[in-house]
Amino acid sequence: MSTVTDVVAPAVDETLVQLANGLSCEVPADSPLAKLLRSQRTWTGPDAKQRLGLLRAAKSVAIVGASSNPARSSYFVGTYLQQSSDYRVYFVNPNAETILGQPAYKSLADLPEVPDIVDVFRRGSDIPQVIDEVVAVGAPTIWVQLGIWNQDAAYYGEQKGLTVVMDRCIKIEHARFHGGLHLLGFDTGVISARKAAR
Repeated sequence: MSTVTDVVAPAVDETLVQLANGLSCEVPADSPLAKLLRSQRTWTGPDAKQRLGLLRAAKSVAIVGASSNPARSSYFVGTYLQQSSDYRVYFVNPNAETILGQPAYKSLADLPEVPDIVDVFRRGSDIPQVIDEVVAVGAPTIWVQLGIWNQDAAYYGEQKGLTVVMDRCIKIEHARFHGGLHLLGFDTGVISARKAAR
């Protein structure tokens, strides 16, 4: 006498993916579709007018991952912000004492004020942790530097109430909006001894 047993399908891990139209759906986590959607950039962030508004409204910028090495891009950006903006610029690096003649702080929590923008020079995989630190101190905006991309972190930051800018250089954006660069990022050739207005 044969018996019939119920066959239970194995549980399938699903992941929530964001579509380009703003909608989201659950698909099997290991499916080709999930991998394809995760590889595509669907998050856009603030447009040029909104980024200009952020830069104009800001009074202070903290650079997380700042370096005292002149060859590092964070050093170059810090130099630019000190010399070409009216921002109060803070450097965050737990392994440095001073950067560009200013004290380096161990963490965002050690800063003397809550910065308006936290500019981040860290690996893409570190961004969620930095977002948690930004939220903890109450800063409104996280600006992730050019070449650094973590789309999940961008959505995560927005869910936490942050304004998120990602894969954009704050130096290039500031210079572009204030006459130092052509729209595409090229030097305009304008030379002035006057300090650039924010």
